[in-house]
Amino acid sequence: QVQLVESGGGLVQPGGSLRLSCAAAGSFFSINSMGWYRQAPGKQRESVARIVTGGSPNYVDSVKGRFTISRDIAKNTVYLQMNSLKPEDTAVYYCWAEVSLTASALPSVYWGRGTQVTVSL
Repeated sequence: QVQLVESGGGLVQPGGSLRLSCAAAGSFFSINSMGWYRQAPGKQRESVARIVTGGSPNYVDSVKGRFTISRDIAKNTVYLQMNSLKPEDTAVYYCWAEVSLTASALPSVYWGRGTQVTVSL
């Protein structure tokens, strides 16, 4: 019913930048919030950033001042601009969206398949 398609990952040198995109497609009533998680090898998945409709974005401390999350409501798309990247940012980045399929339905969370970000010389 809802598909999230990520793009923009890749290999970048330390100090470089990448912009991730995630577009939601399918049939639904509204998207309440969107965000990004990441999972590095051997580590638990962690929330990187989230943005709620009508609210301020939230970030994990380790990316504050370097990453910016934004959303294009008309395009059902969320972006993650990542600047001053560090090797420890290397991970698979997963997009998520809290979606209401109908006006009366409780929201559900949907996930993208992930996009690899590698920060290395």
